[in-house]
Amino acid sequence: MAQSKDQRVGIFVDAQNMYHSARNLYRAKVNFKEVLKAALAGRNLVQAVIYVVKSDVKEEEAFFEALKKSGYSLKMKDLQIFPGGMKKGDWDVGMAVDAISMAEKLDAIVLVTGDGDMTPLVNYLRHKGVRVEIVAFGRTTSGKLIESADEFFDLEESADKFLIK
Repeated sequence: MAQSKDQRVGIFVDAQNMYHSARNLYRAKVNFKEVLKAALAGRNLVQAVIYVVKSDVKEEEAFFEALKKSGYSLKMKDLQIFPGGMKKGDWDVGMAVDAISMAEKLDAIVLVTGDGDMTPLVNYLRHKGVRVEIVAFGRTTSGKLIESADEFFDLEESADKFLIK
């Protein structure tokens, strides 16, 4: 199934993955409003969810508010800090559960992440007949994830549009 304007689309964004990719590749931040437009591609948005990790810094509230104004529903969890100082804050399982639970109501699912751990999710959704697209920065995206998807949109091809420097 190719993209078409009448598709019902769900967009699921891994904010941490995208943040670190933009920072490491460009020393910049992601323009999530533009990413949402590109991911939607003029189709019918059912839901756009962005998964964020709270680390209790001042700038965070303004960032979260901007995401809401851009059209996202936010799902938040606190940053875990383990004895010894190791930090963890990922939403892989939460994103996967949400995508699977919404799949019957959607024609296409867009995962905005380069995380190769999402490959089994992509394979499962495609097996269920859902079109799956990946939107991410090509150099930090798993090759297996790209191969498993119906389509890959490389943000690096128009990086200036998707970055805030």
